[in-house]
Amino acid sequence: MRPPMKPLKPLDEALADLLAKATPLPGTETVTTFDADGRVLAQNCVSALQVPPQDNSSMDGYAVRCADVAQAGVVLPVSQRIAAGSAGDLLAPGSAARIFTGAPVPEGADAILMQEDCEALATGDGLGLVRINAVPPQGQWIRRAGEDITRGAVVLSAGTRLTPAELGLAASIGLHELQVARRPRVALFSTGDELVMPGEVPPEQMRPGAIYNSNRFFLRAMLLRLGCEVTDFGIVPDRRDATIDALRQASSAHDLILTSGGVSVGEEDHIKPAVESLGTLDLWQIAMKPGKPFAYGQIPRDGGAAHFMGLPGNPVSSFLTFALLVRPFVLRLQGVVDVAPQPIAARADFTWPKADKRREFLRVRHNAAGGLDLFHNQSSGVLTSAAWGDGVVDNPAGQTIASGDTVRFIAFSELLS
Repeated sequence: MRPPMKPLKPLDEALADLLAKATPLPGTETVTTFDADGRVLAQNCVSALQVPPQDNSSMDGYAVRCADVAQAGVVLPVSQRIAAGSAGDLLAPGSAARIFTGAPVPEGADAILMQEDCEALATGDGLGLVRINAVPPQGQWIRRAGEDITRGAVVLSAGTRLTPAELGLAASIGLHELQVARRPRVALFSTGDELVMPGEVPPEQMRPGAIYNSNRFFLRAMLLRLGCEVTDFGIVPDRRDATIDALRQASSAHDLILTSGGVSVGEEDHIKPAVESLGTLDLWQIAMKPGKPFAYGQIPRDGGAAHFMGLPGNPVSSFLTFALLVRPFVLRLQGVVDVAPQPIAARADFTWPKADKRREFLRVRHNAAGGLDLFHNQSSGVLTSAAWGDGVVDNPAGQTIASGDTVRFIAFSELLS
């Protein structure tokens, strides 16, 4: 007799168990700031300077002393012209300085008037005169030294995943190189004699029961987006010896082995006994839909062990299981602390009348009215739903949805970045 089924494991519990095993990888590397997009900082970035380095103008216009502009209509001589990258002289009382965005504010000036509030008057000599048509408050349009970054401040913390904004911030404090976490080395392969690679066999020559291997393509792309170095081991035949050989090779030089398919307990599912023959494996039945079978294990090697993760074979199940479990694990391996996707509240413009005992992830898309439409087929084998949608509704177990209800929406941009 088969042993009794274990209770389904809640998704949050499964993720917590995985993250507890995701010790950040040893080793770092130094890369140029130009090449650091998507990488994870391995040390704090501390500013050796203040930004801006001195008070500067946030507008094209005129620098003045407020005491000289008690009322609109005052005419002042223009004593100097200050462009970005140059330094002005002391602003003499009773004069104005022509100034441009980003230029240092001259000593003595305490306000900037944008040029739309001024009228240049030609005089034929010097820099002319300017009529001031507004009374400025003190400090108007002046960006103060250090208002963005103070000297000695931690500008970016270790564990930050770098985006274009962070790269610009690092450059603004003079950092041309950054120390980042080592890229995780991931071995990827699929199992299943039914799988065929696109390009190898045209559709009209496909044998009965054969399908094209879609999982390999989106899993590799998702790993690359996470900064991984990916070795593609291809399709492993449904034989135990072939599976053991692939796992042994992959474990020797990789931090993580990722497979799709073959994590059930059928006679042709060889992943479980193959991993167990080399190391340890836990099979989890996770309370999520789509997706339920998931495997985590470790295969010992010199100097440690390679992590193993087995995803379900159905494409949408594999896609979402990767997004919700593998993605945070891979980020944590690189030292990222905050790995949870950020849901937002949204309006459902559909009904979901039948509650499920599992936590559901429904593929949806925003409509022109700002609500969410539901893809008509939520089957775990319909990858069209993921290509059509722009995210998922995270629907709790036992929950129905009526049109107009507020739901938790997670954008694919959160899950795929």
